[in-house]
Amino acid sequence: MDRKLIIGTCTGVLLAVVAATGFIGWQSEHKKVERLEAQIGEMKKKVQRSAVDRSISAQMEDIANEQRELSDEKREEALLQTRVANEMRQRSEAERLNALEAERNAVASEKKALEASAVAEDQRKLAESQRVLAEDQRKMAEHQRIQAEFSKRKADTLSYIALARSLGSISTIQSQTGNDEIANLLGYASYLYTSRYKGDIYNPTVFQALIELSQSKMTWTEHIGAVMNMECFPGQNDKLVSVSNYGEIILSERQDNKLKSNVLFKNSQYDFRDVIIDSTTGSIYAVSRTGHLVIIDKDLKTIKTLELDNVENPFRLHNLSDKSVLVIGEKALAIINLKRKVVADTKQLPFRVVLGGRKDNFPVLFDDKGMMHLVKGLDSFSTEKVPVDGRVTAFCKSNNTGFEAYGMADGTIWLFDKTGNRQKLVAHRSRISKMKFNGRRLFSASYDGTMNLWIADQEKVVPMTMVETGNWIMHFTYEASKNTFWMGDVKGNLIYVNISVPAMVETIRKKLKRNLTPDEWNFYIGQDVPYEPFIGLPGKEVAP
Repeated sequence: MDRKLIIGTCTGVLLAVVAATGFIGWQSEHKKVERLEAQIGEMKKKVQRSAVDRSISAQMEDIANEQRELSDEKREEALLQTRVANEMRQRSEAERLNALEAERNAVASEKKALEASAVAEDQRKLAESQRVLAEDQRKMAEHQRIQAEFSKRKADTLSYIALARSLGSISTIQSQTGNDEIANLLGYASYLYTSRYKGDIYNPTVFQALIELSQSKMTWTEHIGAVMNMECFPGQNDKLVSVSNYGEIILSERQDNKLKSNVLFKNSQYDFRDVIIDSTTGSIYAVSRTGHLVIIDKDLKTIKTLELDNVENPFRLHNLSDKSVLVIGEKALAIINLKRKVVADTKQLPFRVVLGGRKDNFPVLFDDKGMMHLVKGLDSFSTEKVPVDGRVTAFCKSNNTGFEAYGMADGTIWLFDKTGNRQKLVAHRSRISKMKFNGRRLFSASYDGTMNLWIADQEKVVPMTMVETGNWIMHFTYEASKNTFWMGDVKGNLIYVNISVPAMVETIRKKLKRNLTPDEWNFYIGQDVPYEPFIGLPGKEVAP
């Protein structure tokens, strides 16, 4: 059993060994087969790749052949282009050589051109210098010509202005001797030459001739006493009320060259110094130094007299409003109720008043101690020292320009501008009685019988005599247009003056009936002045 088992086991082992050996051998052979198959497959792939490579190589060879043919063509073309380039290079070199030659020629030409330009520039500078010199000489000659013409014009101007003043004086003499025809011709010539050559139309000889010939100054003796004050009716330039120190209140109305007068009140015991007209009611108020206020209603028949108790020597009236009037006395003030026509209130003053005026729309009082007091109410005063020494007899101020003027007893005027700068104006020989501003124009009247015009904003303010009367001028006023004046003098005269130059000239022109004859022209004006007519054909006057 054991032997069989062993034999069986050995046989089994042997079989297993044989089987294992056979398996291993099979496996080894199998792997060889796989390797051979793999090699065969690889060989097939190589064969296939070799076939592909041969095909590609054949194609590449074809392409190479084509590229070789193309390269040959390109090479031949390049050779051709090289030949062309060589020809062009040779041509370019020839052109370069030509350009260098041209450049050398150009440089030589430029040098010659520069030399010619330098010569031309020198000639131009010389010509310019000669032109400048010629221009300077021309300008000098022109300047000398202008100077000569200016000197001639100036000489002609002075000559004609002197001639105009001479003609004005002669025309006044001719008028006074009754030779009106020649007087008008010479007076018009005086105006014409003064105006044409920018002379002073207000020169006394010229201006007085215009007033005389145009009959612009008219005088009427209406009062017995001195005319102390006057006022035009609102809106009625030819109608005014005047008062005198002989107790007269006279209503006057100018009708052409005549004056129609009506004595409204007369009492020689009164001494009237001021008069105003109530613009609302038309009533007339006149104040007397005797202490009375005479009120005349608009109907000119109803007269009322108020006694101004406790108001010593009243002499000035001021409109405060449409309801009240201020009465100024030497030592007191009074308020008059216009509606009730009674004294509403009085105020005694601690100073003595010698002059009344108006400043900044308030009454202003000048005392005998050199002080001035602005009255803002009966109990409200603003006091300051008068800015000039001496006795002030007239005062006025322009609200528009700020100019102030102080007229003195010795005839001088102190003019102040709005900055406080002052000038001393000297022309009047006696006390200044009245002054008025019209913007920059200052009118002044004096006891020396003259009324002057001053242009306040000139660097040097000089007088222009507007009117000469020969009597003390006590007062003056003008109507709304400022072209006509009314004056009153110490002898009771009412004087009307139209100072409008265009109006006076037009009046004189209308009087011209003929021209100067050649002989008259040579005698009065002179042979050196070209003859000219002052009137044209009938009905066709020549404008001035």
